[in-house]
Amino acid sequence: MKKEFLWFLTDLDEQEILQAIREAETQTSGEIRVHLHAGGSGNVYEEAVKTFHRLGMHKTALRNGILFYIDTERKKFAVIGDEGIHRHVKDNFWKETAEILEQHFAKKNFKEGLIEAILYTGRALKNYFPWLENDVNELPDEISYD
Repeated sequence: MKKEFLWFLTDLDEQEILQAIREAETQTSGEIRVHLHAGGSGNVYEEAVKTFHRLGMHKTALRNGILFYIDTERKKFAVIGDEGIHRHVKDNFWKETAEILEQHFAKKNFKEGLIEAILYTGRALKNYFPWLENDVNELPDEISYD
C-alpha cells in the first residue's frame, strides 16, 4: 500500500479487497481490478478509460475486464467495462454497481463498498462469462495506484 492512500484503505483493507476479487473471479472468467488515483483535475471517466487501457485490461480474450477507478482526493469513481461486457449486461448493471459504491462511500465505508460492488459484479458476470475449468487469470489480482 502506498503511503498516500493509507487514509483511504489500510493494508488489511487492501487484502480483503483482493480476497473479494479472487472470490468474484471464481464465479466468472471476467477480470476485475481496482485502481486508486491520488487526485486529478480532468474528467474521472476519461481518466478511468485511459487507465483501463494503460493497464492492458482491453487485452483479455473475451474482452471482459472491469475496472473500479477511484479518485481518492476528489472522492469520485468510475466503473469501466470492456466491450464484451457491454454487449451482454443491461444498463441497470452499471447503475446498480454505482449505487453500491455511492451508498458506502457516502458513509466513508470505502472498503465495504468496493467489496460489495466487486462481489456483485462477479455474480452478475457469471451469467455471461462463467468460470470454466480451463480459465486463465489474464490480469493480476492487485490494486494499482498512481
